[in-house]
Amino acid sequence: MSQRSQVPISGILKNATKVLSHTAFARTAIGFQMEKQFFNMLYPNYKNGIANKIRHIGFRITDLCNLRCHTCGQWGDNGYLRDRDLKELRKQEVPYTRYIEMLHDLKANKHTPILYFWGGEPMLYRGLMDVIHEGAKLGMPSSIATNGTRVAKFAEEFCEAPMFLLQISVDGSCEATHNAARPGQSKNHDSFSEVIEAFETLSEMKKRRGQKLPMLVSLTTISRENFFDLTNIYERLKPYTDLQIFYLSWWIDFESATKHSDDFERRFGESAKLPYGWVGDWSKFDYAELSGQLKDLQKRASGFNSCPVYIMPNLTDEADLRKYYTDHSATFGFNQCVSIFQCPEIDSNGDVSPCRDYHDYIVGNIKDTKLTELWNSERYVKFRQSISQEGIMPVCTRCCGLMGY
Repeated sequence: MSQRSQVPISGILKNATKVLSHTAFARTAIGFQMEKQFFNMLYPNYKNGIANKIRHIGFRITDLCNLRCHTCGQWGDNGYLRDRDLKELRKQEVPYTRYIEMLHDLKANKHTPILYFWGGEPMLYRGLMDVIHEGAKLGMPSSIATNGTRVAKFAEEFCEAPMFLLQISVDGSCEATHNAARPGQSKNHDSFSEVIEAFETLSEMKKRRGQKLPMLVSLTTISRENFFDLTNIYERLKPYTDLQIFYLSWWIDFESATKHSDDFERRFGESAKLPYGWVGDWSKFDYAELSGQLKDLQKRASGFNSCPVYIMPNLTDEADLRKYYTDHSATFGFNQCVSIFQCPEIDSNGDVSPCRDYHDYIVGNIKDTKLTELWNSERYVKFRQSISQEGIMPVCTRCCGLMGY
């Protein structure tokens, strides 16, 4: 049976009361996870490409970002957005009023998905809080992945929404390490101090208001800049966090990107370019040190009163880590994509794709077509059939849609 990513049982138990404090949100989140884990039983005819409920929507709501993180396929060292005009990127964004119309149409068609906002940096999108508030009114729990640089300013609005998860990227336990991994668009930008301010402000505000949501989650992308610092990150953030996620960075080598491009063109008659933004040399790690750090994290998180840790994908042995970062073809049992049956991805310009990270395949645009009409459209079904019948493509082996989400 194919591997599925899942939050550790300890993380679920430790946060059960927080999740259950909002029953509509809890019901949606539990239904999403249950369908993912029992997908083959619930979808016996999945190879026909027809999907049921929309369980989760990814809003890559803006391409704009004020950081230039090295491991990012958009604005990082080889990012595919580096040569794009910022004004043009802003101009093509979907108006927030269109998103609100879309949410009401989803509700009318009995879809109540989790709403996941990312980017770019989602806090740079004008109207983000309006969309989050409207989703909450409709029983659609929102989560956000942000670099944290503007979160403290909107802390009160985050607490009022209410949101389900607030995920803040932290790639170091101190200013030097974090800022080296996540340099700013401007040279002297100290994003680390803004991240810590965000955690402190939100924690204090939740405590003062006596509320359990949003859950505060740290996201750490493991890289050359911080693989030795993971336990320090855990200790620095545990007073504030409900869960800490450490994920092995998504990457691809040039040879695999070329194989993917050829396979993509054979399947769909189109070219694939976005995977080249994630090309990187990730093989110069001390894998023994990284293994020790990850195993130590698991020990520190084992106590009932300790902050739980989620390693994504859950690989901690030195040999597995070496293979993950040097052999792009290794799947570790993650060889069936089910996110294409649960999670449409909406790009900043309104394009809809079945694919979380590598959205070269577009099925339509929400500016002129309802998402509920695109969900089982001929083009969407064709993509699901290809992945379900022929198997995953070369780029898929390092993708959040396969190993995370």
